[in-house]
Amino acid sequence: MAANFIQTNFRESFIIEPKAFEDHRGYFMESYNIKDFQNKGITDKFIQENFSFSQKNVLRGMHFQKSPHETSKFIRCVEGEIYNVMIDIRKNSSTFGNWQGFFLSKENRKMLYVPKGFANGFCAISNGAGVAYMVDELYYPDFAGIIRWDDPDIGISWPVKNPVLSEQDKNAPFLKEIIDFLG
Repeated sequence: MAANFIQTNFRESFIIEPKAFEDHRGYFMESYNIKDFQNKGITDKFIQENFSFSQKNVLRGMHFQKSPHETSKFIRCVEGEIYNVMIDIRKNSSTFGNWQGFFLSKENRKMLYVPKGFANGFCAISNGAGVAYMVDELYYPDFAGIIRWDDPDIGISWPVKNPVLSEQDKNAPFLKEIIDFLG
């Protein structure tokens, strides 16, 4: 019952399309199978699952944790639809500062694997969106960072105008201001 792994613009990241078995009752799908992930070279051991619910136009991100507590994430939208964005923040990477976005929804069932070394965030584009994501590291506030959602040097093209933001996201620094923090 292996899922379909589609490589993103970043060699280590994948969109995952699980196989769903539908009938008159609904559907069944495997949302995570360690062997499928290991076959793609993903060996993270997810240790916590988080859930957030966001109203339409809420934008959360771009969040990350720096070494030695970098975090990989496995993200899926279980209600509504989101636009999820990841930014490569690995200073020695040829794609440093590049981003890619994906529509994840209850309907398309697509999931996203975000490896260590990436900032991640999303905006709710439906009237409400429920997002579940597994992480492979605990939260360490002293190693947590954030990048401004509208950093002009990154140039993310968000599908919402005037997003609803937390104070933390409104006042986040630009990537060039946190280069030293990245290590």
